[in-house]
Amino acid sequence: MILYPAIDLKDSACVRLLRGDMEQATIYGTDPGAQARAFEAAGANWLHVVDLNGAMSGQSVNDAAVAAILEAVTIPVQLGGGIRDLDAVEHWMNAGVMRVVLGTAAVKTPELVHEACQHFAGRIAVGIDARNGIAAVEGWTESAGVPVRELAQSFTNAAAIIYTDIERDGALTGINVEATAALARAIPTPVIASGGVASVEDLVRLKACRKEGINGVICGRALYDGRLDVAAAMSALED
Repeated sequence: MILYPAIDLKDSACVRLLRGDMEQATIYGTDPGAQARAFEAAGANWLHVVDLNGAMSGQSVNDAAVAAILEAVTIPVQLGGGIRDLDAVEHWMNAGVMRVVLGTAAVKTPELVHEACQHFAGRIAVGIDARNGIAAVEGWTESAGVPVRELAQSFTNAAAIIYTDIERDGALTGINVEATAALARAIPTPVIASGGVASVEDLVRLKACRKEGINGVICGRALYDGRLDVAAAMSALED
């Protein structure tokens, strides 16, 4: 199972939000490239990067910070936030992003996601952020009114579904293993879990469900706060 340390970007800084609230951002560093190098040096094999300002505005905002991350590391990077058309997807692919994450586009312009999956086979993930089982869009500020499972079942051609429980994200309350596993059982697409990881125990519980179709987990605040380190997390997730 793959560990994805998270680098969330707001105003060019590395931050963590509480339950997706842009007004509740804790700044953990102002050098995204250095943070990316630190995660790679600690043994991470992937990075998960989100342009939070971009997710809110509908277009990439923290371009320079993302470029600094791409320049700083040799490990693959998946990027989401504000990527809403095929030109933007292609731009980031050409810039060195290994996998693009499409979230709001999956609800508002699903044809874009399918087209992107065709053009960039194996390199498009669909991000589904949910409150009480219903997908949210526009940086988690709007309910899409679509059940998570229904939305996920529409994108079996994606490389992965990234499922985030918004109410747990950044709250260190433990990952929603049950809902994540239920989603993974319902679709053929691999699922990456996100939101609420607080300890090695969370990862052990998640790993126990890997045969359900969960193949990765995104960790943020627990890594920054020192409750979890990359080496311990990767050890817990090893097959």
